[in-house]
Amino acid sequence: MVVTVQDIETYERDGVVCLRGVFDEKWITLLRDWTERAMANPGPDAEEYTRPGKPGRAFNDLDLARRHDGFRNFVHQSPAAEICGRIMRSAKANFFYDQLIVKEPGTSEKTPWHQDQPYWAVSGRQVCSIWLPLDPVSKDVCVQYVAGSHNWGAHNPHHFKDNSPYVDTGLPELPDIDARREDYEIKTWDMQPGDCLVFQAMIVHGAPGNASAQTRRRALATRWTGDDARYFVRDGEVGIPTRDPGLVHGDIMDCDDFPVIWRAAA
Repeated sequence: MVVTVQDIETYERDGVVCLRGVFDEKWITLLRDWTERAMANPGPDAEEYTRPGKPGRAFNDLDLARRHDGFRNFVHQSPAAEICGRIMRSAKANFFYDQLIVKEPGTSEKTPWHQDQPYWAVSGRQVCSIWLPLDPVSKDVCVQYVAGSHNWGAHNPHHFKDNSPYVDTGLPELPDIDARREDYEIKTWDMQPGDCLVFQAMIVHGAPGNASAQTRRRALATRWTGDDARYFVRDGEVGIPTRDPGLVHGDIMDCDDFPVIWRAAA
């Protein structure tokens, strides 16, 4: 696994970088198999976003590695932790949580523009995600990113299911990206299984539905923290973590729920 200086510089400038062919077929096959198992046995925080009577299926689930061996093996044994540690220029990478995101063919539901980190009880700049597609993804269904928006500061989260805002956060609303798309540099990619996106947790991003008549869009997002990350008790509503990790405000993230998976060689 190689992360180049150019990859790191792209990530730092844009807030997102596309890495090609960094996960081999064994990981994709494993995750496809465990995705079907997880969808057949959703967890307590799983959500269905497709409205009754609408075609397709938009499905999300959280904390797969806590319940399923395949996802846990991916977290602990795949290149994901090292990729994120090196991209963040961190001496370590802690696993934060994972999220399964599926849009079946014919699904019209969009993923609204948002930043991830305001949903989370974590502070710091060394916080990122890997978005790993398990199916071929064309630009018209891929996640879209507003380049440079990881430097905007925090904005108020919204619930995906009904678009209701999080309460009492004191954070401003995001600008209406779709109303003035020409004002922004929006990045997206054609991708194959084995490619991934690594993105900083403050970048503004969203995704179209899946208008394909045949191709699924299954993806696993794993979330990671680095050296400067701290547990952060936010004002108002917080979405993640879904259970108390036993940390207090200002603690480093190292704990049973957020284990260190990778360390740089001394």
